[in-house]
Amino acid sequence: MTWHSISSNEILIKLQTSKDGLDDKRVKERQTTYGPNTIAIKKKISPLKIFINQFKNLLVALLIFAAFISLAVGYFNPEKADYIDAILIFAIVIANAIFGFVQEYKAERTMEELGKMSAPMATVIRNGKEKEIDSKEVVPGDILVLREGDKVAADARIIEAYSLYADESMLTGESMATEKSPGAVEENIPLAERTNMIYMNSVLTRGRGLAVVVETGLKTEVGAIAKEISDAPEKITRFQIEIEDIGKKISIITLAILIVIIITEFLIRTGDILFIFIAAVALGVAAIPEGLPAVVTLALSIATNRMLKQNALMRRLSTVQDLGSVDIICTDKTGTLTENAMTVRHIYLDGKIYEITGTGFEKKGQIKPMNDGEINDLDLLFKCAILCNDAKETEEGFKGDPTEIAILIPAYKAGLDVEKIRKKFRRINEVPFASERKMMTTINNDGTNDYAFVKGALESVLECCTHIQEGKKITKLTNAAKEQLTERNKKMASNAMRVLAFAYKENPKSHKESDAESKLVFLGLMGMIDPPREGVKQAIKDCTDAGIRVIMVTGDNKYTAEAIGKELGFRGDAITGNELDKMSEEKLAEIVEKTNIYARTSPHHKVLLLKALQKNNHIVCMTGDGVNDAGAIKNSEVGIAMGIRGTEVTKQASDIIILDDNFITIRNAIAEGRGSFDNIRKFVTLLLGANASEVLAVFIASISFLGLSPKIAAQLLWINLLTDGLPALALGADSPAKDILKRKPRPKSERVLNKNALYFIVWMGIMEAIIALVIYAYYFMNNDLMRAYTMFFTAFVVMENISVYLVRWRYKTPLFTNKWLHLAIAGSFILQLGIIYSDVGIWFGVIPLDLIDWGIIATGALALIGIIVFAVKIEDKIMIDTNSRIKKRG
Repeated sequence: MTWHSISSNEILIKLQTSKDGLDDKRVKERQTTYGPNTIAIKKKISPLKIFINQFKNLLVALLIFAAFISLAVGYFNPEKADYIDAILIFAIVIANAIFGFVQEYKAERTMEELGKMSAPMATVIRNGKEKEIDSKEVVPGDILVLREGDKVAADARIIEAYSLYADESMLTGESMATEKSPGAVEENIPLAERTNMIYMNSVLTRGRGLAVVVETGLKTEVGAIAKEISDAPEKITRFQIEIEDIGKKISIITLAILIVIIITEFLIRTGDILFIFIAAVALGVAAIPEGLPAVVTLALSIATNRMLKQNALMRRLSTVQDLGSVDIICTDKTGTLTENAMTVRHIYLDGKIYEITGTGFEKKGQIKPMNDGEINDLDLLFKCAILCNDAKETEEGFKGDPTEIAILIPAYKAGLDVEKIRKKFRRINEVPFASERKMMTTINNDGTNDYAFVKGALESVLECCTHIQEGKKITKLTNAAKEQLTERNKKMASNAMRVLAFAYKENPKSHKESDAESKLVFLGLMGMIDPPREGVKQAIKDCTDAGIRVIMVTGDNKYTAEAIGKELGFRGDAITGNELDKMSEEKLAEIVEKTNIYARTSPHHKVLLLKALQKNNHIVCMTGDGVNDAGAIKNSEVGIAMGIRGTEVTKQASDIIILDDNFITIRNAIAEGRGSFDNIRKFVTLLLGANASEVLAVFIASISFLGLSPKIAAQLLWINLLTDGLPALALGADSPAKDILKRKPRPKSERVLNKNALYFIVWMGIMEAIIALVIYAYYFMNNDLMRAYTMFFTAFVVMENISVYLVRWRYKTPLFTNKWLHLAIAGSFILQLGIIYSDVGIWFGVIPLDLIDWGIIATGALALIGIIVFAVKIEDKIMIDTNSRIKKRG
């Protein structure tokens, strides 16, 4: 219905309610009819579904297949059954599923808890009495009691309003609060101009009133957008595509190798079907990096846990990788780059300028003259700011209009007792703020005299002033003094400050507006601004050093945007939303490559900028908090919602929620994203290099005169468990490199397995296979078969553990960081010794080794280190020479 176009009395009749509210019977009936007042855009979490989803992976399917083959071999030939293969495979699959399940379920539950935390309480009138209830219990026909600072629980029609203002920026994009009144408006008027309506999740910034609830849940304006967003398909990240692609390629290679080995064994060997299947399973297990899904998940989990400790909640694990590739961040200004708390910076009184230190709503700070000299008596100015003010301090913090809180804080910094002053100067009347007058006046009595205290825009206050306070004296306000004040006001405004003027009058003739606001004594000016957050300027510089452009998109005016931008290190002038609307697509594509500040924008402009940047092949991170930001957030590569100011719809559309609304957290998340990608590349390189060496060595041994150990399947599984298990998992705990934010973003076309990684894999795979085969052949030709099998087996364990450190060295990870990795390597080696020097060795077909044997293995390991280091140095030199030639040609 067009609730805004009919009278409030008609609405009360239609909804069968009154100003006394609903009775309990009608509330229960309507809760049954309309359901809870919630935006249920997601189905309830199904733990079973999350767990089953962990097995929908090609690599996992291949592992399960290999396990069943191993079980089948044992079933058809019980005498030669070796169930350790199948048990280990199933254990790895289940471990991987548990890793993924725990993290995804934890993330979803955290989202649920966030939703509960963000749900406001509502004060309603029921049975003629005020009652505070959970907002989900609100029903159509409820009468909402509206007070300054409240978050609106549902869409409602105003029936009473007293200086009532609502911040509806989350729906309309308008940064200024809208004044509300009860009267009906035209039917076809835009939502932003429906002054008689308030909407779910908007915030009341001033005044009080009553409203009747007309829509709840998904039928609200917020709910309609929420439903539209929820119907959009979930995006698949590039990283998910890459991991799936790696799995497919490994599967094809594995299948080809299995076919070759089966044919070779059948033709060259005895044709023993059982042995062929054992060899095939062994090579299949060796070829498939069974630790990859578990390690990827764990690395992402570690990164997301680190990020959560730094106030960044990852809603999808795979987004971590896209975050590390971002080359543009489009960020809001208010609350993200700034404190989201207006702060008085300057006071102008009696010809002197005073600087106020401290930011936000903190009461700590100093008041000091910007030029030499003593501080004049500011008490009267502060009393005016205290008394002509509805903001107040509560147990939860300051509550009220942000501007009024801002002008109250300096009094605390000056050491004044605010509550004592308010008790002494009791308010007995007021002339509320009105947009036409741009002023507010209160009448206060100290037990002896009445005082009119006034605050407002300078031009409005000056019109009412005839005198000015100069020290202890009151003198006539001359035209020259007015011009001086006007110039000072302009200068403060040009520095992006919002300026308020203060005046007073002792013993007005009456409390009427005409008497209270005439022949006033001018006191001074306060200039305030929403200041940049501490550390944000450095965070922006860090992003710039990392090759990431930061773009500020704000609804504030051009001067404010440019002033804050300049303070934060942004270069260039701002472009407004109106200017964007007039541009062609070609011009916009050109402008977005040069302009970093956009002012007077709406959510529509965010979408325009996003499309233009994506068309220019940028990977964009988009932040937002309002409902209408959800479209831009959902369609960006990395969408970030604000945890404090963000609406539930925006959070659900996002990939990341910044719990403290701070840009620094975004910078930290990018560092973690890049670091986790490094870790994933490290262990993908390690796993594929190690498994390639095993496949190559076993394949050559199987088709040559050397042959295979009867226990080759168990040995390969044990090697993979030791080297692809804990050591590879521990790589995920490597913290980001110190130079992580000195590198350029990962190119959009670059894959996990880039040229450098493949080069390293090939060298590692070939050299480990050659060294292991040379050692194996030496003992084999001396007819010491058991020792040959043991040396072949152990050489791989030692070399692959050493390869962990070679991979870390390749990616410039400090040697002695990550204690978990060193413990994992030590544990791996101890377990291998346990196999060799205990009775368990018989199950793996190995015998104890002596010092000479270990000396040979050590020599092989040193050779591996030398060759790999040499190969990497050659590769780096080639890259440097190539880049140098490209630069010269350029």
